[in-house]
Amino acid sequence: MNLLDRILDLLFPPKCPFCGRVREHGGICPECEKTLPWTAENEVCRELPGALRCAAPLWYEELAREGILRFKFQGASALATALGELAARCAAEQFPGEFDTVTWVPVSKKRLRKRGYDQAELLARAACRLWDTEPVCLLHKTVDNPAQSGISDAAARRANVLGVYEVCGDAAGKRVLLMDDICTTGATLSECAQVLKDAGAESVVCVAVSKTRGTFKK
Repeated sequence: MNLLDRILDLLFPPKCPFCGRVREHGGICPECEKTLPWTAENEVCRELPGALRCAAPLWYEELAREGILRFKFQGASALATALGELAARCAAEQFPGEFDTVTWVPVSKKRLRKRGYDQAELLARAACRLWDTEPVCLLHKTVDNPAQSGISDAAARRANVLGVYEVCGDAAGKRVLLMDDICTTGATLSECAQVLKDAGAESVVCVAVSKTRGTFKK
C-alpha cells in the first residue's frame, strides 16, 4: 500500500458496503456475507432479450438493495471497490475466457453533474484493478431520458432507452464485458449491447451487482 492509499484509508476508512462497519482491509463483513440475498448457482446467469447473457451475484433485495442505493444515490462512491470486486468475481466465474475488453453503461452528462460520479464506471474500474487492466469507454449517453427506476412496464422501459446510447470508442472485433449496477428487465443492457454489436463488437456479455427476480428466461 502506497502513502496515498494509507492517507485515504485514514481519512475514509474502508467499510462494508452493506452494513457500513469499518473494515481494516475493506470488503464485505462476515455477518453480511451470511445474510446477503445471493443468487443460487442455477440463477446467477440468465438470458436477456436478444439472447444476451447477464450474470449477477445478488438479488436486488434487503441488504443488497440498501447498499446499492447508498452507493448510487447517497454519495457513497467508496463502496465501488467492494461491489466492483463482487461483480468481477462473478464475471470471471461465469464467462471465463469470453471477454477481452471491459466497459460500462454510462449515465448522462446531466446526471453525472448532479451525482458527481458514474456508478457503473466506478464498478468497472474496481473490477479491472483485480485483473491489472483498465476499462475502456465505449459508450456515450446522448439523451438524459427519465430514470428507468421510475418506469415499471417492461415495454415502456425498452422504449425509454431506444436511441439514447452511441458508440464513442473502437468496439470493432472486441469481446466485451458490459457492467452495470442493477439489472431489472434488461432493457438498458440489451440496448447498449446492440449498439456495441452494430459497431462491430464480436460479442457482448453482461454483469451487474444485482438483479430483480422474475425478469429473466432460464
